[in-house]
Amino acid sequence: MNTLKYRIDPGNPDLNILEIVARDLKKGELVVFPTETVYGLGASAFNEAAVKKIYEVKGRPHDNPLIVHISSINQLEDITVGTGCLSPEKFRKILEKLWPGPVTFILERKAHVPPQVSAGLPTVAVRFPAHPVTRKLIELAGVPVVAPSANLSGRPSPTEEEHVLEDMDGKVKYILLSGSTPLGLESTVLDLTSSSPRILRPGPISVEKLREILGTDVEIPESARGRKSEKVPLSPGMKYRHYAPTKPLLLVEGELTEEIMKRLPQKSIIICSKETASNLREYPTLIWGSKNDLFAAAQKLFSLFRDAEKTDAEIIVAEGVEEKGLGLAVMNRLRRAASRVIYNR
Repeated sequence: MNTLKYRIDPGNPDLNILEIVARDLKKGELVVFPTETVYGLGASAFNEAAVKKIYEVKGRPHDNPLIVHISSINQLEDITVGTGCLSPEKFRKILEKLWPGPVTFILERKAHVPPQVSAGLPTVAVRFPAHPVTRKLIELAGVPVVAPSANLSGRPSPTEEEHVLEDMDGKVKYILLSGSTPLGLESTVLDLTSSSPRILRPGPISVEKLREILGTDVEIPESARGRKSEKVPLSPGMKYRHYAPTKPLLLVEGELTEEIMKRLPQKSIIICSKETASNLREYPTLIWGSKNDLFAAAQKLFSLFRDAEKTDAEIIVAEGVEEKGLGLAVMNRLRRAASRVIYNR
C-alpha cells in the first residue's frame, strides 16, 4: 500500500488535509495520528471491518481491548452507560478536571458499540484526548475513533515520527506527522466498573492526583504494577508482554552498580539516569536525565528503547525508578518489556 504522509502543524493544522483524511477515516480507512501520549492507529469505532483491520495491521491479539477516542464530552453518551461506581456529580467533577487529557475511563458499553472494540466484553474504554490534531480529526470525522498505539504489537510505543514510519509505512492509507509526542507514555486507565475506582494501567496522571481529585482511595492491582497478567483484560497493557525492544531487556530494580554489570557476560548498553551513568563510565549509556526527573524518564523511555536496539549491544540494561508519581507508570512499562529482572534492594 502507498501510504500518504502529511506533516501537520499542531498550532495551525491544515484543515483541508484533515477534512480529506477524516472523510476516509469515517469510510473505513486506517489513519496514524499524533496524540499527547503516543502516536495512535485510528479507525472508526462504529465500522466493524475497520476495527478488525486494526488488529490485523498491528498483529494484535483479539482479546486485547481498544480505547475509543472522542472529540467532546457529549460523545460519551453515545458510547457508555451510567457513571460506574462514582456518583454523577463526582464523575462530572473528574471529567471537568481531567478531560481533555491523558486519562481513559472504563465504563459499561452501549449495545450498538461493536463488540470487537472491547474484545467482546460488556465494558468499553473511552478517552477525550487533548492534542489539537487528534481532536480536530475526530471532530471532522463525526464518529468516535478507536486508536491503539501505532506500533506493531509488542513493540515500544511510537513517540517520534521515525518510530511510526518504521512500523506503519505501507500498512495504512494515511500517516499524520507532528513531531514528538509531549508525554511519551500511554494514558492512565481508570476502571469505574468495579466496586471502587482502580487503576488498570498507570500513566501520565498519577494515582496520587486521582486520589486527590476523587477524595477517595484508588486501588492499584499487581497487574497495574506490571508484576502479573490478567486472563481477561479490561484494558490494553494488562495481559501480554508489551513495549519490548528487539533485544533482551534486563531490568534492575534497586541500585544499578558496577558489580551487577561485571556479572553480565554479554555486551550491553544501559538506559539510566545521569547520576547512575556517572558511576558507570566504562559502559555505554543512554540517559533520560536526572534521577529525580521522572517526567523525562517517562517521556524518553520508548524512544531510548528504540535507540538501544539499533546499537551493537547484545542486551539492554535498564535502571528502575521509585514507584511514586510517574514512577509507577515507568515501572509498569519496564516490567512489561523486561525479559529478566534483577532485584538489588
